[in-house]
Amino acid sequence: MAFISSGYNPDKPMEDRITDIGPQKFDKFYPPVIAKNKGKWLYHEFLKPGVLVHVAEKRDEVYTVRCGGGCLMRVTHIREICEIADKHCDGHLRFTTRNNIEFMVDDKSKVDPLIKDLESRKFDGGSFKFPIGGTGAGVTN
Repeated sequence: MAFISSGYNPDKPMEDRITDIGPQKFDKFYPPVIAKNKGKWLYHEFLKPGVLVHVAEKRDEVYTVRCGGGCLMRVTHIREICEIADKHCDGHLRFTTRNNIEFMVDDKSKVDPLIKDLESRKFDGGSFKFPIGGTGAGVTN
């Protein structure tokens, strides 16, 4: 049988069967500092519109830069978002329920280079691809 070479055993059809092929559990993809401090955050502050810092009990910090995103995005735009996350955030990012994008870094020195990179990316018409804001006294998407 063709399935024998793939490991399928017709005498035991349920053996090694994959029953759930859905998405993997979300907490597997947390940034290390988030996973380490889950449920142990003391407070957060708005440093400026679009930039937050979360401080944990053990004084670990996570800096979040929030920028606008759309409900519908092209694949090239999503690839650019992933490129930014790989470059500045060790590949970690988060989409909010209102389709904004949050880039998270664990060191304050990484915030300004991230912001400069986001502000340097514009559409052909001149508008920002990733407008920073949406927190505190800022406009959200």
